[in-house]
Amino acid sequence: MNWLQIARERQEELLAELQQLISIESVLDEEAASKEMPFGKGPLDALDFMLKRGEAAGMTVKNVDQMAGHIEMGQGQELLGILCHVDVVPVGDGWTYPPFEGRVVDGKLYGRGAIDDKGPTMAAWLAMKMVKDSGITLSKRVRMIIGTDEESGFRCVKRYFEKEEMPTIGFAPDADFPLINAEKGIAHLVFSLKNKPTSNEQLLSFIAGKRINMVPDFAEAKVATISQQTAANFQKFLQENGAEGSLTNEHNEYIITVKGKSAHAMEPEKGVNAAVLLAKFLTTELAGNGLAFAQFIVDVFGKDHYGTALQLNYYDEMSGETTLNPGMLKFDANGGTIEVSMRYAVTYSFEEKMTAAQQVLEKADFTMDIVSNSKPHYVSETDELVQTLVAVYQKYTNDFSQVLSTGGGTYARVLKKGVAFGMLFPGEADVAHQKDEFVEIENLVTAAAIYAEAIAKLAGE
Repeated sequence: MNWLQIARERQEELLAELQQLISIESVLDEEAASKEMPFGKGPLDALDFMLKRGEAAGMTVKNVDQMAGHIEMGQGQELLGILCHVDVVPVGDGWTYPPFEGRVVDGKLYGRGAIDDKGPTMAAWLAMKMVKDSGITLSKRVRMIIGTDEESGFRCVKRYFEKEEMPTIGFAPDADFPLINAEKGIAHLVFSLKNKPTSNEQLLSFIAGKRINMVPDFAEAKVATISQQTAANFQKFLQENGAEGSLTNEHNEYIITVKGKSAHAMEPEKGVNAAVLLAKFLTTELAGNGLAFAQFIVDVFGKDHYGTALQLNYYDEMSGETTLNPGMLKFDANGGTIEVSMRYAVTYSFEEKMTAAQQVLEKADFTMDIVSNSKPHYVSETDELVQTLVAVYQKYTNDFSQVLSTGGGTYARVLKKGVAFGMLFPGEADVAHQKDEFVEIENLVTAAAIYAEAIAKLAGE
């Protein structure tokens, strides 16, 4: 079966459905959340869109508590799972093209979710339809499992697997080719200022970041008083750091802002953390608890991304460096908090490292709490699932790159046996969670062919 030719013939269908999905603003909305809409209207609308597509294609569909759902085809006792998500991170500023349009320009389709994870989802969906339409006999059931809270904690698949069966094997098209068989552990840490701010603090407020899994691209501080040299010092600071920012006076408060560059928390080095940058400047201007807040940010997160200052750093050959991303930072009259996404190596001694960090913090102005911890996930390179998927990828690309590890967290980690399989190709720019997110249309079509062959190999007779 020439899956690539078939995928090319159905390219317009693929793009049209992807544009429809991208047009749904499926960003988590906690304020609008209810039993009927657990994560807000957008994520539910995106789930409903996919389930309606499944019904229209004559497949079995199910909605699980408005949080997740599935589209299934085939027969058999065993189940092949394809785990996708239709929620997206917030848009941010500075887009060239509308983020919820799916505009096609020079062979690329732009939009929030284009590569994470609506584009890969639609490539996998076309693959399912191609396999079904081909008439191939399946010995396993094939089930696309669709989540709506992947970007904010996996609550969707947690609920799903409380009620539905675990796939025998599976993959998540939400990362990189050729294949990711090792995913780092992901911990949500919160650092809290020990002392409550006083009534005469110089720093009135500090805020940056909307999600811990994104590098903040904007930070703002409000300060009660500044020196005569502050404005000049700030302009010099911006120039020295190649940054943009502003200093204004409103209602007897001085508002200082800094712009950075967003990136995924799994690779914080690819971004410029606006919060760290602003804190660096504030350490030269503040006193009191505001200074303690800013100084801690600089000391712990300003020198490297590895948590070295807290003895959290660790490297292994399988998964690389442990990284920390301060993604949400806040200081006001109620206190100061720094929420961090930590991505740690597969062989990391989590409890020992946390204990070491707590000992370091005994002498610091902050405490540390572990909000959540998702352990690392690993499937051996010699496993039949890995070998089969890698062979399929190699057939369509003639690329014999080694399998990978990632600091990102995909749905593969919730599977008993699962891996992340595409769809970012080697050498492609990773624009997930960034402005002007896009997917290369040619690669989208190729991915659909790869997924079709993978389904045929893993679930066919």
